[in-house]
Amino acid sequence: MDAWKKEALIEAGIDVDDVLGRFMGNEALLSRFLKKFLDDANYGKLLQAITERDADAAVAASHTLKGVCGNLSMTGLYDLLTRQVAALRDGNWDAAAGLMPEISQAYETIVLAIQRSA
Repeated sequence: MDAWKKEALIEAGIDVDDVLGRFMGNEALLSRFLKKFLDDANYGKLLQAITERDADAAVAASHTLKGVCGNLSMTGLYDLLTRQVAALRDGNWDAAAGLMPEISQAYETIVLAIQRSA
């Protein structure tokens, strides 16, 4: 992996060494999964659920996106989604919805880094 690509992904909040360890050093596999992340619909589902104040759909989308982020070592976004899922499960809608600006920023930063490094 080019050093600038790796650095861009690291700066976006992806622990590249960790995820490459999970993928047994296979950079092509990592690239393929990062591109698949761009097509994942759960962020859009989360936005819609928050807009519609649909707690069940929000939990489902946030939890699923959290899992994807965990598998791809997107640590910052993973941590935010972990907090959001906990708030939703505790019935604390305001806290969960209040995390959306940070979640959106982290998500958009990752998407941009993936697009630039593709």
